Amino acid sequence: MTSAVRRFRALPLRSRLALLVATAVAVAVAASAAACWFIVRGALYDSLDDSLQQNRVSSAWVLQQVDGAQCSTQGPVLPEDVNPFKLSIQVINSEGVTCTVIGKAVAVAGSDIEVADGHAPQSLHNTRTEAGTEYRVLTYPLQGYEGAVSVARPLTEVNDTLSDLTLVLALVAGVGVVGAGAAGLWVARAGLRPVDELTGAVEHVARTEDLTVRIPAEGDDEIARLSRSFNAMTAALASSQERQAQLIADAGHELRTPLTSLRTNIELLARSEETGRAIPPDDRKALLASVKAQMAELAALIGDLQELSRPDESGRSGKVEVVGLHTIARTAIDRARLRGPELAVEAELAPWYVRAEAPALERAVVNVLDNAVKFSPPGGRIDVRLDRGELTVRDRGPGVAEDELPHVFDRFWRSPSARSMPGSGLGLSIVARTVQQCGGEVELRRAEDGTGTVAVIRLPGAPTPPPETPTTAP
Repeated sequence: MTSAVRRFRALPLRSRLALLVATAVAVAVAASAAACWFIVRGALYDSLDDSLQQNRVSSAWVLQQVDGAQCSTQGPVLPEDVNPFKLSIQVINSEGVTCTVIGKAVAVAGSDIEVADGHAPQSLHNTRTEAGTEYRVLTYPLQGYEGAVSVARPLTEVNDTLSDLTLVLALVAGVGVVGAGAAGLWVARAGLRPVDELTGAVEHVARTEDLTVRIPAEGDDEIARLSRSFNAMTAALASSQERQAQLIADAGHELRTPLTSLRTNIELLARSEETGRAIPPDDRKALLASVKAQMAELAALIGDLQELSRPDESGRSGKVEVVGLHTIARTAIDRARLRGPELAVEAELAPWYVRAEAPALERAVVNVLDNAVKFSPPGGRIDVRLDRGELTVRDRGPGVAEDELPHVFDRFWRSPSARSMPGSGLGLSIVARTVQQCGGEVELRRAEDGTGTVAVIRLPGAPTPPPETPTTAP
């Protein structure tokens, strides 16, 4: 059995479907044919039994034949015009001895003797003659005599009809099974054609890595849903591949500038050492400061790239816990004041607790405040508000042009006015990624009065921490 199942599973899918359809139809046809055969057989036997009941002979006539010595072990065979149904009539006593009145003698059964003994009202059963011919026998009591009368009729007509019916049913079942197999194979081919297309597309993608392949998806059935899912998957993979290539290209472009400048400065210092020509102290100090700044810029860029290369929410490596957004914002504000001591940072922070990775969320808030510090004019003011999960950071800088707002969260994107300033163009991308992982939203817009930029972070949470939940210290 296990070997047969293993061989069945080794067949192609369309062959298995065709075989299953043919088997199901064969079982259904066989069951229908068997039911039909038994129903017809029962009807024929009922008709024959009714005929035997109608052909009962009178006890007086039978006794007359017995008294007239017209009875023997083999009765007279009457012509067909006199006995068209080839009836056989015989008398049975209580000891099972028979006397054939008409036709051929048939074998006596135990039920016939029970009727002759008076223990049963009648008996209906099949029996045979000495020559092997099958008969249907009705035995009933013989009045005025201690015995019974058996009226028998041959089953030739019934058996011939059943044989013809068996042949017809076998032919119909065979044709049905063959037709079902052909129909099953056609249905399997038609039904699996989209699967074949999907298989070809997958094999093509695996062979050529061409993610532009799309499969036509029509309807709402499972195959259409599978095709749409495959198209969505290849589109997502193509987009991911494109973003990866773009990230590599942008990272290479961003790394080239500080590396070129760093290499130039280091070559100047090395040439000074090799030639013995001392660089003036002020110039040397400026070169070393430039090298230090470029190293810091490279370190920041590499850190940003590592942050963006982390898995998405499903693959977080940090610990997700309940943290106070107001606490994180207060820490970020303290850092912003150190970076812009000449700026006035005003904060109103209402308690708000969220589920997030504390370091990642802190970095996102710091990036938003760093942008505000970077673009604020000397002596400017930065307003920070946290109210019911909405953190707002407003600066008084030049602001972002309306046509540039859709691109502010793109990787490595920097506005023309900010390209001369330090930075990698990844800060807001990290902010958007972190906020989305926390289930929130981030928005950047121009201030209503047209002066400065407003950054808004919305995070789901509550003004109080859940009971018995550890949080960061307020």
